[in-house]
Amino acid sequence: MKLTVDEPKCVAAGQCVLIAPDVFDQREEDGVVVLLTEAPGADRHRAVRESALACPAAAIHVAESRTE
Repeated sequence: MKLTVDEPKCVAAGQCVLIAPDVFDQREEDGVVVLLTEAPGADRHRAVRESALACPAAAIHVAESRTE
């Protein structure tokens, strides 16, 4: 799994941080998403997928590897 975020699309709702705080954070000045890791461990994949679905701006993009 590889993650990317589209910072300009982010509306700073913070759903990703609530669901996967070890993968996502928010900038203090404006609340925009900060990606802490582009390749989270397998134990975080479910939460990352949920974060992407919960994002109101669809700013989180998940690329699955062929082995997942």
